[in-house]
Amino acid sequence: MTLLFRTALLFSLIASLSAQAAEWNGFENLDFMLDGRKARLVKPKTPSTHRPWIWRTEFFGHEPQADLALLAKGFHVAYIDVQNMYGAPKALDIMDAFYTHLVKEHQLHTKTVLEGFSRGGLFALNWAIRHPDRTAALYLDAPVCTFTSWPAGWGIGKGSPNDWARCKAVYELADDDAARAYKLNPVDNLATLAKARVPIISVCGDADKVVPLEENSALLKTRYTALGGPMELIAKPGVDHHPHSLKDPTPIVDFILKHTQP
Repeated sequence: MTLLFRTALLFSLIASLSAQAAEWNGFENLDFMLDGRKARLVKPKTPSTHRPWIWRTEFFGHEPQADLALLAKGFHVAYIDVQNMYGAPKALDIMDAFYTHLVKEHQLHTKTVLEGFSRGGLFALNWAIRHPDRTAALYLDAPVCTFTSWPAGWGIGKGSPNDWARCKAVYELADDDAARAYKLNPVDNLATLAKARVPIISVCGDADKVVPLEENSALLKTRYTALGGPMELIAKPGVDHHPHSLKDPTPIVDFILKHTQP
């Protein structure tokens, strides 16, 4: 094998690997760094003219049925790594910078759909509460809606001691007493979001032992609708925290499309 042939083969292999890395489920995938954080933007083959997008706040790629269906309908799918920040104000600041980057550099719509899986619910809800004018809708999936349920575990759920220690640290809460006095968990802070009538859909298992329905989405729905906010709740009979989403994501996709049409 000649040196020239080996070199050509090497470049061919590199090009092949790069092409694979640049795709996600057959769609163009752009990986990049923003202010030291890993970020990604998956592009539809034919973008909708109004440039809609859905923003997965945690667990990118897990049960992606709705994401893939929306990509096929012209949506972009976005993600930035704010792991282990539990929707704290510091995480929201990072999310603000990501939003600005996508709207300015990629010409995405000024209103996004927030997608919060599990602990990602804290990010999605808190950012939407901070920016109801930038939020078209929320799709929540077995979401944490208050850190008192998870990771604190002060209700009927299991909690997570290691996550709870990190959560208190990133929220700058000195101890459990300070956490109990905190007034800005999503379920306690819905007035601004409800006033803007931002639509919410939540998909949950009604037997969830990790993020119990009654402490999270059911409580969210009771309080949000009492304030005049529109919310749909799909409770999956007998389902625990997993599996997330729906095998057929049509109800989720239809909800999002209804609230993102120009």
